[in-house]
Amino acid sequence: DGLAFSAAAGSASPARRAAREGGLPRQGTRAGLVSSAGLGGGAASSSSSSASHSAAGFVACAALGATTAAASAARGRRWGRRHGGRVASMRGAAGVRPAVALAASKDGFRMRNLGSSDLIVPDVCLGTMTWGKQNTEEEAHLQLDYAVKERGLKFMDTAEMYPVPTEADTQGRTDRYIGSWLKKSGVPREELILASKVCGYNERINWVREAGAPTRVTKAQVRESVEKSLARLGVEYIDLLQIHWPDRYVSLFGAESYDEANQREENVSFEEQLEAFDELRKEGLVRHFGVSNETSFGVMSFIRAAEAKGLPRIVSIQNSYSLLVRTAYETDLAEVCSSRHTNVGLLAYSPLAGGVLSGKYLTEVVPPGARLNLFPGFMDRYRNSASQDATREYAALAKAHGLTPTQLALAWCRQRWCVTSSIIGATSVEHLKENIDAFQLELSEELLEGIQLIYKRYRDPTINPAPKKEPVKA
Repeated sequence: DGLAFSAAAGSASPARRAAREGGLPRQGTRAGLVSSAGLGGGAASSSSSSASHSAAGFVACAALGATTAAASAARGRRWGRRHGGRVASMRGAAGVRPAVALAASKDGFRMRNLGSSDLIVPDVCLGTMTWGKQNTEEEAHLQLDYAVKERGLKFMDTAEMYPVPTEADTQGRTDRYIGSWLKKSGVPREELILASKVCGYNERINWVREAGAPTRVTKAQVRESVEKSLARLGVEYIDLLQIHWPDRYVSLFGAESYDEANQREENVSFEEQLEAFDELRKEGLVRHFGVSNETSFGVMSFIRAAEAKGLPRIVSIQNSYSLLVRTAYETDLAEVCSSRHTNVGLLAYSPLAGGVLSGKYLTEVVPPGARLNLFPGFMDRYRNSASQDATREYAALAKAHGLTPTQLALAWCRQRWCVTSSIIGATSVEHLKENIDAFQLELSEELLEGIQLIYKRYRDPTINPAPKKEPVKA
């Protein structure tokens, strides 16, 4: 979510369906689940699966790496990214070739280009927004060690205003925790993909900029944001910089529908925002740019401005997307951002709806330290009556198929054709492991149909919240 205003503000064939979802064919027999075992779950499974890769797979992979390297060299970027991986050429139990060949890294993640860029990212991204409030520096380092060193997950997302809920005393801690880990980890900077975000318009956040409030997406403020972020992180460049929320008025975070009366007289133009990006790119401080909490109008306006002025294109959109929040993206943003149109990759945040889809808030005794109990009013839209009812049905469906609610929610998100990568956040290594493991699972057609039936009854229950019910027994 990030902003915390309480403190600061079909009938397709299996082959076609598999191609559309970007996943493996439905080969297994376990109810509701197919394991993407050939993709591995770490170095050990990767090593065992590598023997089954065909020579053609290695050749295709080599071509992929060469293409990426050539693209980077042609652009003269001093960071010289090195993208590897193997193209999976697996066969099912019956010897049937999968309908889709997946490009997978040695650590078992499905790899994709982020939008129209040459930046190749895994299908899961490490979220960090609890580090500095719910998590200590030591706990943040433990998560980083597990994710990066044990699982090979080297894509992480931060923001200048983290941790959340944001406040003056803690702002920037997340970056500093990442920076202190980088100094001692021994992991080369060029092996990591660091994404960060610059604040959009806000009249109440008066501690982020030297000039105070409001935060805006002007050239000067974007530069100040990036320079401070680089200093906290202790790095020379950011791989992906996104506008955390728009400079113009939009309806955010479960607020009322868009109202023309709330429009502001002066907005920073789309051209100026892209010019700010362009200057930073030319100086080697930022590689790629994107948006967050954005609308179809915003995406199209950025693309039109880039094409008209020869400025950098946005390559990503980081919006909320989960079993409880689907309609806003799927209705038209999915079309706008698809590869045939603007080719802007979706980085889905809150795939567990602030932890609600894990099912932990359905019980009378909620685990100590649960985020929505620690910060009353924060992400309340996920805990209204309809959201709880929908979550209860998804949890029951997961249980009927031998899955945890978390596995169901994250595996579903992974299989959506419109999602490039899902951002997961955890407050413990145990939860982080469950989250990462969920991205090795493939849901069956039967289970996907069950999800769709529930969705038809609860179409984005966070949009029209009903009063929260009393806790119920599990």
